[in-house]
Amino acid sequence: MKSASPAPFARSPAAAEARLVMDRVEGLILGKKRQVQLAFACLLARGHLLIEDLPGMGKTTLAQGLARALGLTFRRIQFTSDLLPADIIGISIYQPDSQDFRFHPGPVFTQLLLGDELNRATPKTQGALLEAMEEHTVTSDGVTHPLPAPFFVIATQNPRHQIGTYPLPESQLDRFLMRIDMGYPDRPAERELLRGHDRRELLERLTPVFDAPRLQALQKTVGEVRTTDALLDYIQDILSASRRSPRFQHGLSPRAGLALLSAARAWAFLEGRDMVLPEDVQAIAPHVMAHRLPPAEGRADSATLVAELLQTVPIP
Repeated sequence: MKSASPAPFARSPAAAEARLVMDRVEGLILGKKRQVQLAFACLLARGHLLIEDLPGMGKTTLAQGLARALGLTFRRIQFTSDLLPADIIGISIYQPDSQDFRFHPGPVFTQLLLGDELNRATPKTQGALLEAMEEHTVTSDGVTHPLPAPFFVIATQNPRHQIGTYPLPESQLDRFLMRIDMGYPDRPAERELLRGHDRRELLERLTPVFDAPRLQALQKTVGEVRTTDALLDYIQDILSASRRSPRFQHGLSPRAGLALLSAARAWAFLEGRDMVLPEDVQAIAPHVMAHRLPPAEGRADSATLVAELLQTVPIP
């Protein structure tokens, strides 16, 4: 695939702004440059993010750092087994003075919502987020209420083997554009964490790089990142390979293909290019595909199988 030489990061004002956002968040989450870039790419692609890892790995700090750096309103919901859907979307309460019901919005009415330990809630409560994530609205008592724009969900979940967790249904998983894990920091980053300031103090001092309208303008720019027919052929070949493979219970849906393309556009933008290359698809594919491809019985984990699948698809 032939392409023009991409402009360096510093030559693009928009890309330079994006780099500044990542630099500030990386100052909070030391040693996690790739995870920060993946998370930011997910938001630029107008997607929701699922972070799976052990407690104490920086998941909440990453969400709060992005909200502050992007100038977004932020709310956090701690998911527990006794949480009810009304605790998320809100409730209508009777007003004696006006003799009618008035809707009191829940914490979902924000621009960046952190759903902490999502898989500790019951499936019914998890389902309360489905309409919000897909339609950016919530419906209560037959009345539909729009959510603020932009609207993102960053949800965390603990590993499934931990006590008190419920598996996320496939319809819920599919609402997340990407799934990432944080992983342990390397030794130098961990030493800097031990020597450095408290993360909460650093969060309080973090100032926004830009505001919500500017973020929406960047999202529009990301949507205009160019693709070629050869690149689209490559994505379709990946989709077809997943559907033919006996290693998975089922293949990727057309919506997964759109997710793969939009995430690749965002990654290319953050890499300083105005056109998507195959390496952009390869960089984000495991994080877009693995949670959408449950392995067949007796097979290895999805992430390993996705990596093996990508090796079988020729690169244009």
